[in-house]
Amino acid sequence: MRAETQHPLTLEEHRDLGLEIKTTQARLREVAALVEGVYGPNNQAAFTFHRLMESMDRLCGDLQAQAAADLPGFDVDGFYS
Repeated sequence: MRAETQHPLTLEEHRDLGLEIKTTQARLREVAALVEGVYGPNNQAAFTFHRLMESMDRLCGDLQAQAAADLPGFDVDGFYS
């Protein structure tokens, strides 16, 4: 891992990144549902999509915590959820 950055993301950068991630999550959910619908829930690809979505959820939690650390005093709730 790299050392902690000296220049955290700005409010606008966190807001923009959150929107990008939300859009990506929505599209991944659509594709995951398609794959599961075609191949079934026990398919390896469907399983991998499920794991990917869990990882995206963890990433959002981590980024939400990072936004709070980067922007003390600002309301950052919901940027990544």
